[in-house]
Amino acid sequence: MTDYRALAREIDDGAILDDASAAVAILRAPDSELLDLVAAAGALRRKHFGNRVKLNYLVNLKSGLCQENCSYCSQALGATAPILRYSWLEPAEAVRQAEAGIGGGAARVCLVASGRGPMRRDIERVSAIASELKQQHPDVELCACLGLLREGQAERLAEAGIDAYNHNINTAESLHDEIVTTHRYEDRVATIAKAKQAGVSPCSGLIVGMGETDEQIVEALFALRALGSESIPINFLVPFDGTPMEGRWDLTPAQCLRIVALARLVCPSTEIRLAGGRELHLRSLQGLALHVANSIFLGDYLTAEGQAASADLELIRDNGFVAEQREPREEREERAHSTPPHTRRRGAGTALTPNA
Repeated sequence: MTDYRALAREIDDGAILDDASAAVAILRAPDSELLDLVAAAGALRRKHFGNRVKLNYLVNLKSGLCQENCSYCSQALGATAPILRYSWLEPAEAVRQAEAGIGGGAARVCLVASGRGPMRRDIERVSAIASELKQQHPDVELCACLGLLREGQAERLAEAGIDAYNHNINTAESLHDEIVTTHRYEDRVATIAKAKQAGVSPCSGLIVGMGETDEQIVEALFALRALGSESIPINFLVPFDGTPMEGRWDLTPAQCLRIVALARLVCPSTEIRLAGGRELHLRSLQGLALHVANSIFLGDYLTAEGQAASADLELIRDNGFVAEQREPREEREERAHSTPPHTRRRGAGTALTPNA
């Protein structure tokens, strides 16, 4: 049995998990070792982030209508998934949507638009939205996710108040061209570099469940560390009907938990975010995953619904954590309004079908 606690202590003392075979072995750890793995990774999470959870809120500024052919994406060229499709939101509506997330406790708002990359007018549109939000909510972080960046665009976003830029590598370089062919892995890396050069915090993560091997998960995590990603969203494939990934359900909750734990061991002081698909794939293990990750999305995603925002807050509270932007008074009110117990009215002693 691997001594995960000893490994975590070594990492805490400055060691780097750079042995790919050792990392793959963690992904293949037996279920009997899962809690030990979570405890070890969780110790690193507590060291760097205490009992705090960062809430992020997505605003989909433009949905669908994308010319890229990413095979996992419901917004991609050729996808027939029954999603909402619309052009750019009006700035006032975008601000209103963002403020809903802020009111719900979000510490970061992510402004997202589909497409290969922004034109100059798109940058100006997002900059105007960002400026208004920063004026009204100066303490809230703003992240933009607009696709591949051109020279000077990251600087303009930074001037407008954008704190971070998200551009996921999505998968290992060795698998990239099997997932998408309309752009290259190098294009994604270049966009992350542009954000860093402009002083914008790089946010880049991955999607698991697309047919990658354990070795390729390790490859992607090592790449994210090398790129200096300061926030790593871990997405779990949502296999929309009408996409090439339709019907693909390769993940188990336990394997998802191993992936999150490995991400923490590889990047001990980095924000690790439970992102799209967590409800579908982690399921009842979401709480355990939160003892390793320190960030989640609040409410819905770009084209998929998430669980109720109130359930997200309950998940945080029930596992002994606090949301970064939540006031203690709000936490007390939420506890006071918890769902009361329901008296059983079915099964034994009744004529109604048992709950089984």
